[in-house]
Amino acid sequence: MNPFSRLFRGLQRTRQGLRRGLGRLAGGSPGAGDFEVLEESLLAADVGPRLTEEILCALREEGGKGDLLERLRSEIHRRLEVAEPAKMVEPTGPEVILLVGVNGSGKTTTAGKLARRFSEGGRKVILAAADTFRAAAIEQAEAWAERAGCQVVRQATGSDPAAVVHDALEAARARGADVVLVDTAGRLHTRQPLMEELTKIHRVAGRAIEGAPHQVLLVLDASTGQNGLHQARGFLRAAGVTGVILTKLDGTARGGVVLPIIAELQVPIRYVGVGESVEDLLPFDARLFVSGLLEEDASSPAGAAL
Repeated sequence: MNPFSRLFRGLQRTRQGLRRGLGRLAGGSPGAGDFEVLEESLLAADVGPRLTEEILCALREEGGKGDLLERLRSEIHRRLEVAEPAKMVEPTGPEVILLVGVNGSGKTTTAGKLARRFSEGGRKVILAAADTFRAAAIEQAEAWAERAGCQVVRQATGSDPAAVVHDALEAARARGADVVLVDTAGRLHTRQPLMEELTKIHRVAGRAIEGAPHQVLLVLDASTGQNGLHQARGFLRAAGVTGVILTKLDGTARGGVVLPIIAELQVPIRYVGVGESVEDLLPFDARLFVSGLLEEDASSPAGAAL
C-alpha cells in the first residue's frame, strides 16, 4: 500500500462526514441551505467555529462563483501551511528529538515507529526511555528498540528522567549515533511540577549537546479533537514545541482538527498516524492531506497538483 492509500484509508471517517456536505455543493449554484450542510460537516470534523466561518465566507465571495470543490481545497490547503519555526542551533553531534504529551497520546509507540523509520533510512538511533514513571513504558521502548534495530538507554522505574537523558546523550556521542529519540512520561499541562521536569530535561540536554533538544514534538491524539488544543497551549509555553505529531486519525471523524491546531499553535504538523503498523506513521504533506479529506477515491490525489 502506497503512502497516499494509507492516508486515504486513515481519513475515512473524517472524509465520509465531509463529503456528505460536499455532495450538496456539486453542480449548479449552491443555496443557503447547501452552505448550512457544509457548515455542519466542517464542524463535525472539528474544524472549529471560527475557521469554519472563515472558510464559508471565502466560499461565498463573488456570489459563490467558480468550482466550489477546488475553492474549498485551496482554502483548506492555505490554512495547513505554516512558517517553519526559527532554526535552532545546527546539531554538532547527534540530533536530539524530545517527544512530549499527555498520557495515552501514543508517545512511546510513536518514538518506536520513528526509531524504525530513521534506522531504515540509514541513521544510527538511540532511544532514551525517559518515561520512568510507567514500568510498562520502559519495556515497550525496549521492544520497539529491538524491532527498530537500535539501542535503548534506560534506568530503573522511578529514576530521574533527566539522568536517563544525560546517559543517553553521553552514549550517543560515544557510539557515534545520529539521532537520540527521548520518550518522556505523559503529563497533564496543568501539573506544574511535571512541566518543570521537562524544563530540567531541556537544561540537562543542552549542557550535554549544544542546542539540544533540537526538536520538541508534541504528540496529540486526534480523537480528543478541540480538547487537544488546551493541552497543546500548555506544552507550547513550557516545552518549546517545534512541531506536532497527530496520532490515531484512523479512529476518529475529527481529522479536521488539524486546521485549528496549526492556526492556534503556528507550528507545523510533522507526522500523522493513520494505523497500527510502522508504515502508518506518515510525514505530513498538506497537499496529500487535503486530497485524503476531499477525494472520492485513492486513485487520483488531486491535491498533489496544487
